[in-house]
Amino acid sequence: MTVTTQDSTRTITVPPAARNTPPPRPRGGRKPLIQFGHWWWALPAVAAVIGVHYVATLTGGFFAFTNWTGLGDWDFIGLANFERIFSDPQLLGSVWNTLFLAFGSVILTNVFGLLYALAINRMLKTRYILRTLLFMPVVLSPLAVAYVWKFIFQFDGPLNGFLGLIGLEEFQKVWLADPTWSIWAILITVVWQQTGFVMVIYLAGLASVPIEVEEAAALDGAGIWGRFRHVVVPAIRPSIAIATTLGIIQGLRIFDQILALTGGGPAGATETLATEVYKQAFSLGQFGFGSSLALVLTLIILVFAILQQYVTRDRDAGKA
Repeated sequence: MTVTTQDSTRTITVPPAARNTPPPRPRGGRKPLIQFGHWWWALPAVAAVIGVHYVATLTGGFFAFTNWTGLGDWDFIGLANFERIFSDPQLLGSVWNTLFLAFGSVILTNVFGLLYALAINRMLKTRYILRTLLFMPVVLSPLAVAYVWKFIFQFDGPLNGFLGLIGLEEFQKVWLADPTWSIWAILITVVWQQTGFVMVIYLAGLASVPIEVEEAAALDGAGIWGRFRHVVVPAIRPSIAIATTLGIIQGLRIFDQILALTGGGPAGATETLATEVYKQAFSLGQFGFGSSLALVLTLIILVFAILQQYVTRDRDAGKA
């Protein structure tokens, strides 16, 4: 480096370590895509995820095409397990029950969760207490919640007692033993516990909606529905995507509540794919057939998750 002053010209040598220039690249080679020191610390977590999740999933997917019983040898039987699934009326009924609980819980939890979030977002002074009370069922154990609701749905429980108190004895039922109403009892239990979680997601989305925009829309003559449709909904679209995606996944995997409330009965009226996987694999020892049921459930979750992401995608961002 050369420095020129008024009196003379002086040459100053700056060491390479003090220069603000990138070091020269090694000869005959490109910059490596992965540099040691930036990723090695993540290797244990990556190995654990691959080994526990992906390898186990692929192994289970392979045994779905076998008749393995969990012990001893097995034979490759191709698509025989899947033919059995779609030819058995009870197993088809478990598929429909799974879809009913999944979509029923998604719709109801999103409707009630959004209503709760809108109601306690800014106006109420007691909104913090109400948020805590509404979110409290989420942190409880699903089995504990299911046993509480099982007591409520008993024939001599509070629900039938309340119906008798107001003179509606004809509506009293053995709710969990009725093939028609037992699935609805499970749906009510699931919705009651998961609505608070969806409410928190929508509260986070509503916090990003500018008050000034809503006030400007109100000054322009937009009503409550107009402000909600044209201002609030576009702003909380990411929250809608998250809430519906998680809701579909959780709804398709409902297991604890069914096992505690009905055990899949009466007469298989509340069986789902999740309960069938448990019974076939661990109760009956048909691990190959249970793996095929689990694979069908995984594919259903994957398909609906992809469709939901496509429907709720940000179209404006895609155009940009």
